[in-house]
Amino acid sequence: MKPSFLMRAVVISLLAGAAQAEELKFAPGVDARFHWDSYEALKATDLQGQRLTIDGTWAGVDKALFESVIAYFEAATGAEVEYYGGDGLEQRVLIDVEAGSPPGIAIIPQPGLAADLAKRGKLTPLPPTTADWLRENYAAGQSWVDLATFEGPDGTPALYGFFYKVEVKSLVWYVPENLEDAGYSVPDSMEGLKALSDQIIADGGTPWCIGLGSGEATGWPATDWVEDLMLRNNPPQDYDAWVANEMPFDDPKVIAAIEDFGSFARNDAYVAGGVEAVGATDFRDSVKGLFTSPPACYLHHQASFIPSFFSEGTVVGQDADFFYFPAYEGKALGNPVLGSGTLFVITEDSPAAKAFMRFLQSPIAHEIWMAQSGFLTPHKGVNPETYSDMTARKMGDVLLGADTFRFDGSDLMPGAIGAGAFWTGMVDYAAGKEAAAVAADIQRTWDSIK
Repeated sequence: MKPSFLMRAVVISLLAGAAQAEELKFAPGVDARFHWDSYEALKATDLQGQRLTIDGTWAGVDKALFESVIAYFEAATGAEVEYYGGDGLEQRVLIDVEAGSPPGIAIIPQPGLAADLAKRGKLTPLPPTTADWLRENYAAGQSWVDLATFEGPDGTPALYGFFYKVEVKSLVWYVPENLEDAGYSVPDSMEGLKALSDQIIADGGTPWCIGLGSGEATGWPATDWVEDLMLRNNPPQDYDAWVANEMPFDDPKVIAAIEDFGSFARNDAYVAGGVEAVGATDFRDSVKGLFTSPPACYLHHQASFIPSFFSEGTVVGQDADFFYFPAYEGKALGNPVLGSGTLFVITEDSPAAKAFMRFLQSPIAHEIWMAQSGFLTPHKGVNPETYSDMTARKMGDVLLGADTFRFDGSDLMPGAIGAGAFWTGMVDYAAGKEAAAVAADIQRTWDSIK
């Protein structure tokens, strides 16, 4: 537990920062991988006697990791920061905001909630210079500006949030030994990926393991496929219009993306166990086909978290690896990346809250977490050598190589769609229902909740 305000004041005054230095995970100035200049620059901000509260979803290990980052802000500025978080953030923030006792900063995993709070006048917009900074310093910078720009109470759009700690979904997992033994190379285009799939079949193998099962959430893995393929078949503006239902779900472009998923998932020769296995297999089990001997499949499309379901002892980078789910070379749409992230917003304005948001722009605010575990960033100014392992660094490279970043579309849609009709519709499609009929059903559901 952090000391009380009075105790902290005593510590600061008596020990002149020495006690604070003991709280820091990495001693300032010692490890040359870190941008210590950005930490030293932070000392120009004097926040002695000021207190900031931050609420978020991070608990357990992530809470401790985030607090290790907070410690540098406290040590440099003299501010006292209290982070509390865990499940139930959405309800907690709404209750606190309405009660007039919000945290200084909220860390929100769903941009839709931030957009709602901004519309109701419950968030403080960030300075226009922050948008300029994001465009210059984040890979696919305009994407991050767009994702955090919402309408205020008067309908005027402004940047209200800052994304920090990102997850990547646009990945294909494989076993390097299997590809090497068969003489296959990692493809760098969607055309090449489909050609590799066809070659695996020609050689008597099965290219893909796909499973849509996930208990009550069955179907969601297919939504990631469709979202990735929407971004690879259409410009990002079309993706945005689709997610906002400005482009209807039964638009030919959406139907084509679903059918592109079907070119993988509705081809018996492409999928381990055949088409019938797609809807019947749990996504956590489907990845196991990569590791059988001989391999039940060679490729698996899934997000950065899937190693959590690998067998104990599997070493990523050796026993398993991944590559970027590539774009179509012939469509000239750049390198889009699908993922998610946490959005920091100011729910109670104060000098400390504004200073902390500026702190998030500093390389050191990213590098401290990068050097430990479970952190990815699109910040172009950080030293990639601070990543804790090569797997994280490779995922970071995927982010840095993005021309466009888009948030998981189903997470941005109304719950009845993104966590309902879209999921079940993809299960129906995998079972044989036509894409146009599935898309029309989803659109009818969306129309019914307008």
